Amino acid sequence: MHTPVLTDRVLELLAPALGTPGAVVVDATVGLGGHAAALLGAFPEVRVVGLDRDPDALAHSGERLRALAPDRVRLVHAVYDEIGTVLASLGHPRVQGVLFDLGVSSLQLDTDARGFAYSRDAPLDMRMDATRGRTAAEVLNTYDVAELARILRDYGEERFARRIAESIVRARGVEPFTTSARLVDLVRDAIPAPARRTGGNPAKRTFQGLRIEVNSELDVLARALPAAFDALAVGGRLVVLSYHSLEDRLVKRELRGYAETLVPPDMPVVPAGAEPRLRWLTRGAEPASEVEKSDNPRAASVRLRAAERTAPNPDRAQPTIGGAS
Repeated sequence: MHTPVLTDRVLELLAPALGTPGAVVVDATVGLGGHAAALLGAFPEVRVVGLDRDPDALAHSGERLRALAPDRVRLVHAVYDEIGTVLASLGHPRVQGVLFDLGVSSLQLDTDARGFAYSRDAPLDMRMDATRGRTAAEVLNTYDVAELARILRDYGEERFARRIAESIVRARGVEPFTTSARLVDLVRDAIPAPARRTGGNPAKRTFQGLRIEVNSELDVLARALPAAFDALAVGGRLVVLSYHSLEDRLVKRELRGYAETLVPPDMPVVPAGAEPRLRWLTRGAEPASEVEKSDNPRAASVRLRAAERTAPNPDRAQPTIGGAS
């Protein structure tokens, strides 16, 4: 079992919204079920809806969570931008909490056949749902230089994206890419020697860019955040754990508009229905403590943002915490 990141802080932030009998919280990236198990234990009446695109993760978390509280858990094979559709199908148009723990799960990283880890030779797959979609190998073997450079630059934040992309296209002309070790070696050779001496494995940015492209992670997140916010009842809370700057900036950007009034800033009075719909619960993005980073290496890069829904959409009434969900 992995150790979930910032569990105590997540419970603290969600607690004011989950004390109501019958409260529903969505773990939109349930993974191995660490956060969901903590929620079930901390709030004896809460119901958890767990989503994950990875069938293997759902199988593991299902055994764990149903053993804890079989009547309070519903797990669904879905990508988290489908949250609105899933909740409607389950009869929960409004919920009291939503949690996103983004990035790659421990199960995915630790399973060599999934190809997420650059430290071990494995098939270049990288799909979070291994039952559908294109693999990292397909991306490497079919994208042109410009497309490869774009995803390495924009998603991997790789300074030498063009050089690496050109090397990939030359190398695949000799033999298509199938496993990770060859890609790691190519990236190392393509980057100037001084740049290889710092910052860890030089392939980590290339692997990040490929993984985000294969799983459309940023596009999915950009759709999921508004859908999750819209699913919250007034008084409901949203917590997001991000693991790189691209995710964190997107979270800030997508939610920022909800914290603003819907009238010009020079208006002396904010009319009813135009008030901010979101109140930030964190000042900026919170990192993990040094103690947690030491105990749990996955916490080293985490950034947490949390917010509370304070008003309904201006065009319709909405139930509040304590009312119907």
